[in-house]
Amino acid sequence: MLEKRSLSLAGHRTSIALEPDFWFVLTAIAAARAMPLTRLIADIDAIRVPEQKLASALRVFALHHRPV
Repeated sequence: MLEKRSLSLAGHRTSIALEPDFWFVLTAIAAARAMPLTRLIADIDAIRVPEQKLASALRVFALHHRPV
């Protein structure tokens, strides 16, 4: 089941739907980097290619950066 969260990116509101496990990993990565989750998401958003959906970019990032 997807969990939808709303946040502001680049000055506009958006919603992102991810599985809870991905939210957990992204939150852990943000905490390990001592940054808010919204900042981590904004950083990922800034480097993704325009053709890639943000939810997909977040999932790929989480898979490649899973904390040990």
